[in-house]
Amino acid sequence: MTAVGTLYLVATPIGNLEDVSPRALRTLQEVHMVACEDTRHTQILLRRHEIVAKHLTSYTEFNHRRKVAELVGQLDRGWDVALVSDAGTPALSDPGERLVAAAIAAGHRVVPIPGPSAVVAALVASGLPTRSFTFLGFVGHKSGERRRALAPLLAEGRTIVAYESPYRTADLLADLAALAPTARVAVARELTKLHEEIVRGTAAELAARYAETPPRGSC
Repeated sequence: MTAVGTLYLVATPIGNLEDVSPRALRTLQEVHMVACEDTRHTQILLRRHEIVAKHLTSYTEFNHRRKVAELVGQLDRGWDVALVSDAGTPALSDPGERLVAAAIAAGHRVVPIPGPSAVVAALVASGLPTRSFTFLGFVGHKSGERRRALAPLLAEGRTIVAYESPYRTADLLADLAALAPTARVAVARELTKLHEEIVRGTAAELAARYAETPPRGSC
C-alpha cells in the first residue's frame, strides 16, 4: 500500500534573509527532504537559521522531468518533501507546478507555507491599481512575441506584472512604449536588498531612461 507524504511549498526570502516565517523554518527542519533550485543557495539560508536538513536535492528547469518521478516516489514512501526556489514562492512561474500536479495526481497532500513573493511585493509598492492584475511571468525574448502578449492586456486596462532580465528590460520597455507610450509603469529591482529601487513613470519615459542606462540586478 502506498504511503501518503506531504509536499510543502515553502516561500523563502527574495533577498533579505530575515524575511522568512517561523513556520517555514520549522517545516524545513522537520521534512525528510528539501528540493531546491540550487542546493548551495538554500544552504546559505539553512546555515543562517541553524537548520540541518536531512536530505537536499536539486530540482531545476533542466532536470525536473526526471526529478518529478523521483520526488513523487519519496512521497509514496511516506516522506514529507519541502519544495523551495532560490527566492520567493515556489511553483509560481517555475517548474514546481509540474511537481505539484504530479503529487496531487498520486494522492498526496500539498500544503503551501506562504511568505515572500516578488510579484506581490512589486505590485503593492508600484502605486498602480492592485484590485485586478495579470501576472505574465517572463514575457518572451523576441519583440514580436512580447507585443502580441502585451497588446490585448493593455486594451483591457488591467495592471500587468512581469518578470524580466536586466539585460532585456530596456527592450521590454521599448515594446511597451510603442504600444502605449503614456501607460503608467513601475520598474522594481533588487527588492528587499541593499540597493532596492522602484522607478515610476510613463512607458515612454522609462523606455528612454533604460535605453541609456540599463538596470543592474534582478528586476
